[in-house]
Amino acid sequence: MRTDGLRTARLIALFLPLALMAGALGSQFIGHLVPCEMCVWQRWPHVAAIVVALLSFVVRPRPVTMLFVLVAGVLIALSGAIGVFHAGVEYKWWQGITACTTNLTAGDPMAILNEALRKPLVRCDVPQWQLFGISLAGFNAIFSLAGAVAIFALAVRRGRR
Repeated sequence: MRTDGLRTARLIALFLPLALMAGALGSQFIGHLVPCEMCVWQRWPHVAAIVVALLSFVVRPRPVTMLFVLVAGVLIALSGAIGVFHAGVEYKWWQGITACTTNLTAGDPMAILNEALRKPLVRCDVPQWQLFGISLAGFNAIFSLAGAVAIFALAVRRGRR
């Protein structure tokens, strides 16, 4: 039986970000979880990966197809890297870089109130949902990075008998 790693990599490059986006949108619209700023950041590389992976089904020759699959893999890995950063912020391993992760400063009560009103309501440093202690950002990191490794490994593998 002949297997083609590029064909499998191309399918993963398409269906993994589709599944992760379906999960993100499902948790938002069905589960009523409101995404924070960093949650949205993780979605953009997946959307781009879906577009690039779809294009990999129509381009020829094989080296161009491989290039599109590898670019999709890089985009998926980028979303995973953002997921690692976001999960680290949630687990308090490091400080976030957005207004949704900074604490209020002490001082004048009116200044504190005004500062609080300028901040987003959904905090990036507090996970809205967890399973086995892993947040949605953590799951995105795990699935995206593992998927990217699989895509890279399969895309460069030659068919076997």
